[in-house]
Amino acid sequence: MNIKELYKLYQEHPCITTDSRDCPEGSIFLALKGESFDGNKFALQALEKGCAYAIIDDSDILDNQNCPDKRLILVNDTLQTFKDLAREHRRQFHIPVIGITGTNGKTTTKELIAAVLQKKYNVLYTQGNFNNDVGVPKTLFRLTAEHDIAVIEMGASHPGDIKTLAESAEPTCGLITNVGRAHLQGFGSFKNVVKTKGELYDFLGRRGESLVFLNADNERLVDILPDTVWVAPYSTNLENVEGCTVGEVVSCAPFLKFRWRESDTNLEDKNEELRVKNEESSADACTLEPVWYEVQTQLIGAYNIDNMMAAIAVGLNFGVDPADINSALEAYKPSNNRSQLTVTEKNHLVVDAYNANPSSMRAALDNFRLMEVKPKMAILGEMRELGNSSHKEHQKLVAQLAESGLDEVWLVGDEFTDLPSTYRHFHDVEEVKAAIAEHQPEGYYILIKGSNSTRLYQLPELL
Repeated sequence: MNIKELYKLYQEHPCITTDSRDCPEGSIFLALKGESFDGNKFALQALEKGCAYAIIDDSDILDNQNCPDKRLILVNDTLQTFKDLAREHRRQFHIPVIGITGTNGKTTTKELIAAVLQKKYNVLYTQGNFNNDVGVPKTLFRLTAEHDIAVIEMGASHPGDIKTLAESAEPTCGLITNVGRAHLQGFGSFKNVVKTKGELYDFLGRRGESLVFLNADNERLVDILPDTVWVAPYSTNLENVEGCTVGEVVSCAPFLKFRWRESDTNLEDKNEELRVKNEESSADACTLEPVWYEVQTQLIGAYNIDNMMAAIAVGLNFGVDPADINSALEAYKPSNNRSQLTVTEKNHLVVDAYNANPSSMRAALDNFRLMEVKPKMAILGEMRELGNSSHKEHQKLVAQLAESGLDEVWLVGDEFTDLPSTYRHFHDVEEVKAAIAEHQPEGYYILIKGSNSTRLYQLPELL
C-alpha cells in the first residue's frame, strides 16, 4: 500500500497504537523498533488482542506463516511510515502550525504559547516532551476538526533531526528559542547544533510566505535567518524598539516580574484598523498609544523573560488581546522540575532538574547568584552527552561556582571526580540521599539542577 491507501485505512480505523499492551478494538498496531525492543515480534499478539491491522517491516513474520494473515501490512520502514502517515493526517487541516525548537526553554515556551493562544483558540500542543520522531507523529494524530491552531515542539540530538520533524509537521511558522552547547556527543560540534536547529528556518524558507518569531537579541539566530520569511521580532533591549515587541526584567524576588510593550508596527496596524472603523461608523477619531504592561509570573529565573516574550509575540500575531496575554502568563505554573520554587518545612528549593547543559547551567547559576536570599546551597548534577567537550565544560562550571558566592555546593557525578575543588563530591544520587539522611540541610535556598539521567529530581521530597 502507498501512503494514500494506508491513510484511507486509518480513516476507517482512526486509532494507531505502538504498544502491544494497549490494543483498542479496531485499532491499527504499528510495529516500531528500538534499542531493546522490536514491535514486529508482537504484531500477531496485537491482532489477537483486537487490532484490525498491524503494520510491520519484518518480512520473516509473513514468511513463517503457512497462510499469511491479510491483516498484516508489510512496509519498508515502520517509523518512516508512521511519520508519513502523520504528515498525511496533518495535511487534512488547513490551520496555522507553529514549530518550536531550541537548546533551552523550548518546552516552557511551548506551554506559554499554548496558554496564551488558548485565550482565543482551541489549541493542539505537544504534551510533555513528546518532541522526537515518535512523539511528533503521535501529537499530529491528535489533530481534529475542532482545533484552530497547533503548537508542535521539536527536539534534536543529531544532525538532520529537525529537518525530519519539520517535514512531518509541515509548520507554517516557527520559533527557535536559542542555540547552545548541548548533545554535543550526538551533534559532533557546536556548529552542527546551530545548523540542525536552523533546519526549522530552512524548511520555512523553502515553504515561502512563512513567519518566524525571532529573538532579535540572539545574533546566531539573526545570522541564519532566511531572506524568504516574514519576521515578528521580540527583544529585551529597550533600544531595539523599532519593529520589535520589547520587554525588560523588573525584579526576580524570587519570581520573575517583567514589563513589556508591543511594537510600533503592531500599533500602527491597530490604529489603521481603528481609523477604518471610525470612518465607516462616523465615530470620533481615536488612536492607541504605546502602553507598558507589567506581568508577575510564577517562574523562577530572569532567563525566562525570553520565553515570555516569545509567547507575547505569538499571541499578538494571532490577535490575542494584551490583557488576555498577561492573564495567561501570570496564571502559568511550571511543572516537571522546570524553574519551580518548592517550599518545604526545612528549605526553599529552586528545582530545575529536568535537564542541564552548559548554557542552561550558566543561566541558572547566574540567576541564583542574583537572588537576594541567604544562605544559598547548590546541588548540581553532571551534564551528559557533551562528548569530547565534557571535561572542559565541567571545568568551566567549577570555575563559575568559585565566583558564585554560594555557601554550600554538592557536585554529583563522575565528571567532577578529577576536577580540583573544595566542594563535596558524590558518585551518584544515592550517595546524596545517604548524606541528606545523615545530616539534613536546613534553612537553605537550594538550587537543584543536572541532567535528567542523574535523577536529582528524586531529592526535593528529601529536602
